[in-house]
Amino acid sequence: MRVACLLSAAALLAASSLSAQSPEAVAEAALEAAPVFDGHNDVPIQLRGRWGNVIGDFDFVDTTDTGPEHAEQRTMHTDLNRLREGKVGAQFWSVYVSAALEEPEAVQATIEQIDVTRRLVDRYPGDLALALTADDVEAAVAGGKIASLLGMEGGYSIGSSLAVLRQMYALGARYMTLTHSRNLSWADSATDAPEHGGLTDFGRNVVREMNRLGMLVDLSHVSEQTMQDALDVSVAPVIFSHSGARAINGHARNVPDSVLRRMAENGGVVMVVALPGYVSEDARQWYARRQAEEARLSTLWQGQPDKAEAALAEWERANPEPKATISDMADHIDHIRKVAGIDHIGIGGDYDGMDTGPVGMEDVSGYPALFVELARRGYSQEDLEKISMRNVLRVMRDAEAVAAAQADRLPIETPVG
Repeated sequence: MRVACLLSAAALLAASSLSAQSPEAVAEAALEAAPVFDGHNDVPIQLRGRWGNVIGDFDFVDTTDTGPEHAEQRTMHTDLNRLREGKVGAQFWSVYVSAALEEPEAVQATIEQIDVTRRLVDRYPGDLALALTADDVEAAVAGGKIASLLGMEGGYSIGSSLAVLRQMYALGARYMTLTHSRNLSWADSATDAPEHGGLTDFGRNVVREMNRLGMLVDLSHVSEQTMQDALDVSVAPVIFSHSGARAINGHARNVPDSVLRRMAENGGVVMVVALPGYVSEDARQWYARRQAEEARLSTLWQGQPDKAEAALAEWERANPEPKATISDMADHIDHIRKVAGIDHIGIGGDYDGMDTGPVGMEDVSGYPALFVELARRGYSQEDLEKISMRNVLRVMRDAEAVAAAQADRLPIETPVG
């Protein structure tokens, strides 16, 4: 009896010690066990825009001296040193190209972006490893490397061709965002006037073929009806590679509750974005007021751009931009957990595709601060591991299982010409 009491007391003491862990300790343990699997980083378009994809002299170990090369004097957000500091274990590199390109040009440019990203990965074999499957991700992380995956941002990258979609998958692309900022001939964007009412019949076939291949369907940037249509069609979990909760910030790029409620049934994941205009409602409202003021001044000072520019600068001094915070980003995670559940949350920063992240998360080194904030809010180590990596790995495995189950299905054929 005395032995049993002693064992019981020891168990209580251990439990008490665990519960008494600081938020910093909980976050550190979670990120050690399951480092961040980030859904969206735009380093590839930085390589194109700054160096024309000529990267022989590009130093990815430390990019903190890259500001002078940027038109806006902005230093890159990402390098190997800061990825390590940020506890990033896996990264979807966005092979984004401009939505303004005609489809044939977009196809070529996307292949060039896949090429430069794979060359970057090959240049740093001690730090980066190309990953095509969930097993590849786990093997890379176990080996102390950052698993590197490719994600296409915008369906114009396939030139309205399922054959091109299949070849992009063969080149390594493992997700595709169905649209970017503009509608396609087969899908509506969140930030364009509705044209199709969601997905067309061809658009539905794009989703079906992505399921057959095992390519993740990414619904960031698409209209609410496109989200709903994709959820109607997809038999694999979908992702939002870099989006927030629309109930917290009303931007059309964020996910409405009507879709969040379907995530549990679909099994998908919303990878929460860090872009201030999508995170902070105050910042979103400020951007709208600034845009309106810019339009007013350009009308007031027609033919006199210097005066319009000076007046806008004065307006900005009188109306400073609200700063997004780590707490704002955590609010999105809280809301998604409330509506969809803890199994449907991930992280998709959008670094190097924006001016800056929230205060304290200005670049990729800041992820641990977010996890400390979540731990302060009562998220357990298990919760944090799900958010950081395990939910996305599960989605990848589920998509791979759907593809394996359809292995005997022939590719969807569409006529050309």
